[in-house]
Amino acid sequence: MPLLAWIVLFTLLGGVLSVLAAALFLLTPDRHRSRLLPHGVSFALGALLSVAFIDLLPHALESAGPAGSESLFATVLTGILSFFLLEKLLLWRHCHTSDCEAHFDMDEHFHQPAGTLIVVGDGIHNFVDGVLIAAAFLTDIHLGVVTALAVAAHEIPQEVGDFAILLQSGCTRSKALLFNMLSSLGTLIGGLLAYFSLESLHGALPYILALAASSFIYVSVADLIPTLHKKTHPEAVVQQMTLILAGVLLIATVHHYAHDFQPPVTREPVAHP
Repeated sequence: MPLLAWIVLFTLLGGVLSVLAAALFLLTPDRHRSRLLPHGVSFALGALLSVAFIDLLPHALESAGPAGSESLFATVLTGILSFFLLEKLLLWRHCHTSDCEAHFDMDEHFHQPAGTLIVVGDGIHNFVDGVLIAAAFLTDIHLGVVTALAVAAHEIPQEVGDFAILLQSGCTRSKALLFNMLSSLGTLIGGLLAYFSLESLHGALPYILALAASSFIYVSVADLIPTLHKKTHPEAVVQQMTLILAGVLLIATVHHYAHDFQPPVTREPVAHP
């Protein structure tokens, strides 16, 4: 299958399908949804960290060679600090609950502009995700697959939070779905632009993979882990660790079997003006 087709397929998986999955999840009764959502966050945490440390960083180091290791880790550090600044500016906000401090005031009244910020910020986030997925596919097919799976794993709980925020800002369910679908197309757009621009920039791929790893690490430690720390009783800790390990196991299994089954890929020549 052509490499471009793989990128289109898995950017859609990471974007549009995660929105549809979140929309179905939002239809469940509130009491079930509030109980299930933290489990999804735990699973996403394991998937993101394992992709960052098992796949992305090792591939980046292998591609850059020993001479480039120092600059790669500097890229990871720069990426983490950059995502911190972006989140401070509310351009990159990963909310996993509907009562996030970024969107509520002291009286717990919802800020109406937050709905717009969520759509804009999510569109930027999805665009970057598409670039990262495409960069991973341009490096190695199996790396692209596990990266897309990790993106989808953490997008679903995020999209559930985005739906809740849009609904509380006054959107109907249909408008909330439409806005989230439009922002999710950023993943496909980012993947397509990356394919046609990064094909001739293979030297930059290790650093893009390092940025992808830094984004996954930042989301994990800045957003997901604090969410899980809200529950401290032993039963919750056991459930969280079980689902975190399940996320790690999924990515490790895909990582292992993807090496044994490498699908045939054809690389079409990219026309340049």
